[in-house]
Amino acid sequence: MSATQRNNVHVFGQGSTPMIFAHGYGCDQNMWRLLTPRFERDYRLIVFDLVGCGKSDLSAYDRERYGSLRGHAEDVLEILTELSLGPAIFVGHSVSAMIGMLAGIARPELFSAHVMVGPSPCYIDDGDYVGGFSREDIESLLDTLDSNYLGWASAMAPQIMGAPDNPALREELTNSFCATDPEIAKHFARVTFLSDNRADLPELRERTLILQCSDDIIAPRAVGEYVHRALPNSTLRIIDNVGHCPHMSAPEAVADAMREFL
Repeated sequence: MSATQRNNVHVFGQGSTPMIFAHGYGCDQNMWRLLTPRFERDYRLIVFDLVGCGKSDLSAYDRERYGSLRGHAEDVLEILTELSLGPAIFVGHSVSAMIGMLAGIARPELFSAHVMVGPSPCYIDDGDYVGGFSREDIESLLDTLDSNYLGWASAMAPQIMGAPDNPALREELTNSFCATDPEIAKHFARVTFLSDNRADLPELRERTLILQCSDDIIAPRAVGEYVHRALPNSTLRIIDNVGHCPHMSAPEAVADAMREFL
C-alpha cells in the first residue's frame, strides 16, 4: 500500500511551495479546515491522517512501528518522498510538532521551515523543567484511559479544546476522540504522554515558529518558552486564546502569525 493511501493524503492549493499539516492526538485532517483556506491560494497544501486516526488504514497500525513517535515521522518522510514534494513547510499540532521535528532531523533537505502549534517535548515535570504534569498525573490519566476511554474522552476533550464561547468546537473534539479506535487511542496516548524529546530539540536546524496559547492546560507557557530556548533557530509567538487548539478556535490569529513568519 502506498503512503498516500495508508495515510489518507489529500493535496490541493494553487501555489507551488508545499505546506504539510499534521494533526494532534485524537484528531484528524479535518481539524485544519479553518486554517488551510487562508493559505490555499499561495501554497500547495498537503493534509493527512496519522495511522490509527481518521480515515487512515487502521490495519496498518503496528504497535511496534508506532511504539515511538519516530514511526509517524517515517510516515511523513514517505509521504513527501512519494509525492516528490519538498522542501516543505511542516505545520504540526501538539504531538505532531515533535513528529515533524524528528522527520526534519532525519531528512532536513525535505523541509524549509517548521510551525509548531502547542508543542511539548515532554509532558512530565522533571527537576527545573515544567512540563505541566507530574508523573502521578500522567499515570492516573493513562489508568483512566485504560479503564474508561469514552468517559475520559468525553470529560477531557472540552477542556483540551477550551474555546469557552464556542461549544460546537468542544463537541467536535469530543466526537473526534470518541470516534478513535479505543485500543489504538490508548496505545498512542502512552506513546504521546510518556515521550521525551528534549534532547532532540537542538538538532533541528530549520527556521521554526512556536505558537503558544496564553492559556493552555496541555502545553503551559513555560513549555513554549523552553522549546524556544532549546531550538537554535526559533521564533515564539503567544496567541491570545484559551485552549490547546488555536488553529480551530483562533484561526485568523494563527494565520497572521504564520504569514508574518513565512
